[in-house]
Amino acid sequence: QVHLVESGGGLVQAGGSLRLSCAASGSIRSINFMHWYRQAPGKLRELVARITSGDSTYYADSVKGRFTISRDNAKNTVYLQMNSLKPEDTAVYYCNARDYPDDVGSWGQGTQVTVSS
Repeated sequence: QVHLVESGGGLVQAGGSLRLSCAASGSIRSINFMHWYRQAPGKLRELVARITSGDSTYYADSVKGRFTISRDNAKNTVYLQMNSLKPEDTAVYYCNARDYPDDVGSWGQGTQVTVSS
């Protein structure tokens, strides 16, 4: 399993942008699924976006058209570009890597994103 470290969170006004990074301790080239999840206070953790080793992507309806997930295998890093941020995007964002859908996989420690209205 790889060790994951998220960065790039912060405080931004509604309508602004942030780019989150998830740096892995090892190669991500062969990892089948890389995810971004988020958890808001009092809510369950939810899947935000996923990218496969073949660069197929999935987005939650709530972020579709605003967020973009990408991966740079040479840098062992996955990104989440977040545009047109809304206060409801406020949450701790976590990176997850796994090879199979039912795996627990590896999780990062999370990075806080706060969007002010």
